[in-house]
Amino acid sequence: MPDPQPSHPVGRYRWLVCALLFFAVSILYVDRQILSLLKPQLDEQMRWTDEQFGWINGAFLAAYGLSMMGFGWFIDRFGTKVGYIVTITAWSISAICTSFAGSVRGFLLARFAVGGSEGGCFPTSIKTVALWFPKSERALATTIFNSGTNVGAIIAPAVIPWVAFRWGWQGAYIGAGAAGFVWLVWWLLLYNRPEKIARLKPEELAHILSDGDSAAGSGEKVSWAGLLRLRQTWSFIIGKFLTDPIWWFFLIWLPDFFKKTRNLDLKHSWLHLVSIYAIVTVLSIIGGWLTGHLMSRGWSATKARKTGMLLFALCVVPILAVSQLGDWTVVVLIGIAGAAHQAWSANLFTTVSDMFPKPAVASVTGIGGLAGALGSMLFQPFTGGLLDFFKTHGGAVAGYNILFIICGCIYLVTFAIHHLCAPSFERIKLPS
Repeated sequence: MPDPQPSHPVGRYRWLVCALLFFAVSILYVDRQILSLLKPQLDEQMRWTDEQFGWINGAFLAAYGLSMMGFGWFIDRFGTKVGYIVTITAWSISAICTSFAGSVRGFLLARFAVGGSEGGCFPTSIKTVALWFPKSERALATTIFNSGTNVGAIIAPAVIPWVAFRWGWQGAYIGAGAAGFVWLVWWLLLYNRPEKIARLKPEELAHILSDGDSAAGSGEKVSWAGLLRLRQTWSFIIGKFLTDPIWWFFLIWLPDFFKKTRNLDLKHSWLHLVSIYAIVTVLSIIGGWLTGHLMSRGWSATKARKTGMLLFALCVVPILAVSQLGDWTVVVLIGIAGAAHQAWSANLFTTVSDMFPKPAVASVTGIGGLAGALGSMLFQPFTGGLLDFFKTHGGAVAGYNILFIICGCIYLVTFAIHHLCAPSFERIKLPS
């Protein structure tokens, strides 16, 4: 007697694709942590100010944002497989070349090159999720691959200082670039569009296409001018511009925060950093699961995602109190805030595939990515300049207090603006 048909497809190739995206993001985020983790060592070697350090990170983010927009068009035109081949190849070469930087200008140029090559990562990943997952699973899939950012941030404090001690800071960048090339081999061997995978079971393909939104899309042409006339596009642009800087603040400045406000150098703060991103990893996946679970219980995409995003915005507010609390309480609050950001970000990304047809997903993601990178780029020198100012006007604690107040409030402000621009997440028709 044949086995009864399961309620969900027995194949799980789509989750293998999600795992590939997860590992790609993990590798990229190890690279993003190298500079912040080695900042105390490089401060002495390069003799840069906090503001110069902010501009170096700003150069990365400027190139990252510009290339995200360009990659968005490229991926919509040439596809996700080619998109990741190009971005990971260019990124791996650029990461290895960073090991040759020997000055502030050299680091600025090297990070600009890395950012320019990395910009294809998220537009490709978001479109891959749109191709491989039905709407009810997209927030969870996005959260899972996006949790690679947290895993990379967990691995980096445990590994990078050891690598730098044995082979110098240059060895950390060479190792990251080499890992990118290893990942690329697996992408070439395993990935393609769902309809081109011979080993994909028919029932899983049917599940992937169950929304009735075909992988090829509706044949609508993508026009950036048309996209920018839509309020829904601006909901994503503004959401990225205002909240992306907060994640980059956590990623880049937390080692400096623990050193200057808690007197914890990297030898003593690495466990705090690992703990923060471990909390982020676990809780952010729950956050991504939440909205899909609500949809499975009959909630509309609009009601489920807006409920989740408001909850995540509220979870960031307690970091307003970090200056008044002990070290490990601060770790927990920042971990919850970071997890809330990642869950917020996953749902924000998913609203694009909720509202826009698949031929436009990478383009809208790229435009929003540019906005997020621009906001993050501007926030970096602002952060460094503010901390330089407070070195002689109240100390680092006062400077970081202001920064955490900004972080704690911005999500609620963004939620209100996002709601005005996109009151619902219904599928729209692109203007001709």
